[in-house]
This record gives sequence, C-alpha cells and structure tokens, in this order.
Amino acid sequence: MTSAATGPGTTQKEPSLLGIYLNDHLAGATGGLELVRRAAAGQQGSPSAPALQHLAEEIEHDRDALLEIMKTLEVPVRQYKVYAAWAAEKVGRLKLNGHLLARSPLSSLVELEALRLGVEGKASLWRTLRQAAANEPRLNTTRLDELLAAAEEQIATLEQMRVQTAAQVFGSS
Repeated sequence: MTSAATGPGTTQKEPSLLGIYLNDHLAGATGGLELVRRAAAGQQGSPSAPALQHLAEEIEHDRDALLEIMKTLEVPVRQYKVYAAWAAEKVGRLKLNGHLLARSPLSSLVELEALRLGVEGKASLWRTLRQAAANEPRLNTTRLDELLAAAEEQIATLEQMRVQTAAQVFGSS
C-alpha cells in the first residue's frame, strides 16, 4: 500500500484500488439486500413472494461471500459506505409514486428493475475478480465461477418477474 500525506508531518495509508472497488460493491450489496427484502415484504401473499424471498436469501449469501473475499484479501470494511448505502435505500422509499398512502403498482416494477441492475453489477464484480485471480492466488476461481453462475440465474429470474410485472401494470401487448 502507498502512503499519502494528509497534512504537515502526518501520513495516512491510501486504500488500494481493489479495496475501494470491493467496498463500493459491498455498499451496493447492502442497498440491494435491503431493497430485495422490501420487495419481498411488499409482495407478501402474491405468487412472486416465494421467489423474492429466495432471492433475498441468495443475495444475503452473496454479500457474505463478498465479505469473506474481503477478509481473505485483508481489505478492511469501510463502514461509512455500508451505512450510507443502507440509508440511501431507506430514503429511496420516499419517492413520489402516484399513491400517497398505499403502495403503487409501479413500485414492484421499479424494484425489480433496480434489483436486476444491482445483480448485473454483482455479476460484473465476480467476472472482474475472476480475471484478477490470474494475479491474486488468494482468490478462489471455482468459488467465483459458482457466484457468477448464481448471479446469472438471479438475472434470469428477475427478468422473468420484471416482464410479468410490466404486463400486469401496463397490460400485455
């Protein structure tokens, strides 16, 4: 790690680019986990509820896998990023959705689209780490391949749910 001066007579360790990258993805995973939990709760009793609950469990496991990778690589967790992502997801709930006191039919569609984007980002993370494994022997390529395959299945599930929800909200063509 390199050191960067922060003022006269002081030095502070500069985080590695990989550390910044992993912490940014951890923040995204935190926000995504909160979002999928909210989506699952909002769909309670619907045909989508079991699939969303299963996705929430998978996303939680993926976040745990990222934390384990960070531990293996000795990358410290930047808690302020995790807390900021958690708070941002909570603030995101306050958007105007055309319904003042009730859940809008658009809420489910927007949540599914946001979740799909998040899982696409997670898949990119696993691909990037898979590539980085060529120079970083502490990265387990078999595990990264498993995580990538799971992300691709999650993307397919979310896309199917998104298409069905869009048809329900806007009517099928």
